[in-house]
Amino acid sequence: MEQTVASSTVISQPTKRLVWIDLAKGVGILWVVYFHFFTNYVDTDAPPGIPSPMSGHFLSDLIGTHAWDSLGSSAAALGNMVWLAVSQVGFHAVGLFVLLGGWSLATATWRRAEKGRIEWRGWYEARFVRLYPMYWCAHLLLLLMPFTWLEPIDSRFLVSLTGLRWINLETTFLYGNAAWWYFSMLIQLYAIFPVLFVAMRRFGLVRFGIGAAVIGFGMRYMLLVEWKANGLWLLGANALSRLPEFAIGMILGISHLRDRTFVERWLLGPRAVVFGLALYALAPQFQTGSAYIFADCYTAICCTLVVVGLCGLIEKSAFASKWLSLVGTYSFGLFLTHQPLVTWLGQRIKSWSVWEFLLLSVGVLWVLSAGSIALEKAVNALTDRLYAARKS
Repeated sequence: MEQTVASSTVISQPTKRLVWIDLAKGVGILWVVYFHFFTNYVDTDAPPGIPSPMSGHFLSDLIGTHAWDSLGSSAAALGNMVWLAVSQVGFHAVGLFVLLGGWSLATATWRRAEKGRIEWRGWYEARFVRLYPMYWCAHLLLLLMPFTWLEPIDSRFLVSLTGLRWINLETTFLYGNAAWWYFSMLIQLYAIFPVLFVAMRRFGLVRFGIGAAVIGFGMRYMLLVEWKANGLWLLGANALSRLPEFAIGMILGISHLRDRTFVERWLLGPRAVVFGLALYALAPQFQTGSAYIFADCYTAICCTLVVVGLCGLIEKSAFASKWLSLVGTYSFGLFLTHQPLVTWLGQRIKSWSVWEFLLLSVGVLWVLSAGSIALEKAVNALTDRLYAARKS
């Protein structure tokens, strides 16, 4: 397949990586890792349960009648509220990755399209050669850590190696390493991306966005309301259910190419953080009934505004910017490898105090980040050598 470029808008932008996108990915992946560690430490589903910020009555469940009687009790109540809220919505960062994935893929492909024809077969090859080796390496790592196994290694492991984890959905989608469901969704989005890209260029950003919303929310409606399907299909087993946030990322990315100053003025800094937090106040309204059709997209927008806005501030610190952007650059490896380890460890420290848990979390995030960065660099280097040898 080839696409001949006939774009009405010629964009000339530098190809240098955007530091704040890598920062956002770094913050996002560390939040996801911490979330998985936290949920195994506290048993959020065990009776009597922990108040959820998505319940709609988080504050009334969490704060007693005497919480504000003194300065000390007020500070304790406020700290507990922030800690539990931040800890329990870490999974929303997955939506951040879906959105930024659409952004990065669209902008990189748009720049390539401006230079001439896109040979889509080569495009697919380049993307999947980058994705699968690290994914397979994560499977090998799981085999080397039998102490983390929650289920036996069986035929589902072979299915998982293909990435087609929606096969036998209920037993395979979250098998082995639950975080790998994201890979199954990702390869679907990559598979349909050329169609999305051509449609975006042909119909323009507005009509493309409307079409993507109709398809994505329409699919979620059918899965949730009409077919009453397993919730894993909405999570990502059917990638069309996550199309709205992916398309938003594509649209924002191209808008950024056209007017970088305008987009960054609105996304980077305290204004975006405040707006995102304000939108979060309404997020519980989308967690039940047919309103859940819009839940994942809505929380992805909220999370993106908060995280990207914060990254606009973090970017001003050379030290924090350097290390968080490095984590973000190699976030894929950390995403694929962390969950078995933090699950195993989190379930063994339940008797620890909150402060002990938080101190350990810092060390866990540092060690896992450093290890996954080294691993992903090694896998990429080996892949590049083998791929170059094959091409020569």
